[in-house]
Amino acid sequence: METIFRSGTILTIDPSHRVLEGDVAMRDGQIVQIGGAYTPVAPGYTIVDCTGCVVMPGLVQAHVHTCQTLARGRADDLELLDWLRQVIWPHEAALDAEAATAAGELACAELLLGGTTAILDMATVHHTDRFFVAADHAGIRATIGKAMMDAPDPHIPAGLRETTQSSLDEAAALIRQFHGTAGGRLRYAYAPRFVLSCTDDLLREVGAQAKIRGLGVHTHASENTGEVALVEQRFGKSNIEVLDDFGLLGPHACIAHAIHLSHGDRALLASRGAHVCTCPSSNLKLASGIAQVPELIAAGVSVALGADGAPCNNNLDAFHELRLLALLHKPRSGPRTLPAPEAVQIATRGGAAALGLGDQIGSLEIGKRGDVIAVDITALHTVPAVSPWSQIAYAARACDVRHVAVDGRLVVRDRELLTLDMGKIRRSAIEAATRLFR
Repeated sequence: METIFRSGTILTIDPSHRVLEGDVAMRDGQIVQIGGAYTPVAPGYTIVDCTGCVVMPGLVQAHVHTCQTLARGRADDLELLDWLRQVIWPHEAALDAEAATAAGELACAELLLGGTTAILDMATVHHTDRFFVAADHAGIRATIGKAMMDAPDPHIPAGLRETTQSSLDEAAALIRQFHGTAGGRLRYAYAPRFVLSCTDDLLREVGAQAKIRGLGVHTHASENTGEVALVEQRFGKSNIEVLDDFGLLGPHACIAHAIHLSHGDRALLASRGAHVCTCPSSNLKLASGIAQVPELIAAGVSVALGADGAPCNNNLDAFHELRLLALLHKPRSGPRTLPAPEAVQIATRGGAAALGLGDQIGSLEIGKRGDVIAVDITALHTVPAVSPWSQIAYAARACDVRHVAVDGRLVVRDRELLTLDMGKIRRSAIEAATRLFR
């Protein structure tokens, strides 16, 4: 099978930051040509017209919660701990298999239509299998983990409570069932929700099991001042130090948010090779703060980008997050901070690295997987333009995405999702949300 994105302006986002003209060709899931005119060699091939488009690697979101999509608009104007306790945890506790499927399919459809081809997803405590199935059907590349929450917290609803052993056992069952399936497109990562929701025993065992099994770790840390104070009260040290004590930091770890860090925290993250995923919209909406991304990069920490969940954002638009990332730090650090090429790289190669897939996705290079998008740059809000980097970082929107391929398979063509029934997704989501929040 061959898929050819024909006649675009190509942002390779490779180490040389090459900008080319011509075709991007994919055969059997891999990129086989970048630039110039490609002549198909396989008997079955698909050519999509990318005239007037920037062709680039798909955006990678290294922190999302597809399980929360049905709660969009239900948790506005709250700070983190109230947001969790009053809306999000009760919502997740109420999710059944049918609602989980509706949430997962709605999220995957929105992500793909907006040019996100790969995600690191923290599901809820139960029904994680439904999110794997939704991702499989949608055709998105997804690394997913069940949220782990075994701490005896009176604020946690009964439907989210679990024992240490049951949490580990369910994770092990999901790994056996889904890790490496769909030709490697679906993967598992351990997802202890955050330090306060987990016992010491669980955190220690996750640290050990992740290394034994060669799996990623995906967690939240240092998102909110109240959360940071509670961690200090319980452990007498910072979130990042606690995660390190339990063996959770390393190149396999992606830490969501990491807003309230000390110089020592940043140095520790860098020394362990851990990744940070910044989520600008979520951090602004929950009034959590602004991650010190320039300082993280200066310290040698690899940074990725994510939208977080629909109830704290209220969309999953990676282009919006990219624009915020590129703009948010300039008033404090100067107008040259995070120029367009660096911001775009964070949204692509940075995310790929955080997922442990830097050798497979995140840039257009021969031999890498065919996760490719075409972004229309003929809309009024993108013309005229001098630089495709500037168009993508500052002007493009999710609605400008024209075509999307994952593993060389066309999943969006001419802004139409080819893998799922949009009418059915919309109806199922509205019906499930109405039932849950009745």
